[in-house]
Amino acid sequence: MSGHPGVFVTVDGPSAVGKSTTVAELGRLLVGRGPSVHTTTEPSTSELGEFTRAKANHIHGRALACLIAANRYEHIEVELEPLLAAGDTVICDRYLASSLVLQQLDGVPKPFVLALNRHILLPDLAVILTAEPESISARLAKRGKRHRFHDDPTGPRREVDLYREAAQTLMTLGVEVLVLDSTDTTPTDVAKRIADALPPPGGSVENPSKPDDHPVNS
Repeated sequence: MSGHPGVFVTVDGPSAVGKSTTVAELGRLLVGRGPSVHTTTEPSTSELGEFTRAKANHIHGRALACLIAANRYEHIEVELEPLLAAGDTVICDRYLASSLVLQQLDGVPKPFVLALNRHILLPDLAVILTAEPESISARLAKRGKRHRFHDDPTGPRREVDLYREAAQTLMTLGVEVLVLDSTDTTPTDVAKRIADALPPPGGSVENPSKPDDHPVNS
């Protein structure tokens, strides 16, 4: 097992649970605590990432899953690993858990998604934000639809259920998982709970447990 001096944290969850706001709050909270803090997102801000983001409503199924995985490997090589090697704390808005959920909603079998992500960098801490489906629906109605998945009125409940399953999948891979309910909690309070749960530096750059090495509950 090879180590890196940084800490890699991912934040995933259904639409409208406050992921981006929480990531921003967590970044601000950790500044000044010691190591440098870097916030990032997937799809990434590279040319490939911007293309993926722009075409996500038009490319479907396995093709989109492959595109997202390609951007993830680029993101790891170009951005994540260099920052972690430098000792940074890296917080990523959406990562493997989102692929496990959104690609399944798009009709892609879980084993296919896991196979695509077999060689990715696994996080030192995977945070799954969740909320009551009724609360998510209300938030989506207030802010407006941003993705084709939002056309399905059963989407929020399906996402909540699939993220619960994704948390279990990550744990079978040896990833530390923190599930937090944001229904009645502010992003600042959620960020404080994440900060308190951060593991010490020196996690695994390449976890020996690969996504398709373990049986996955479905």
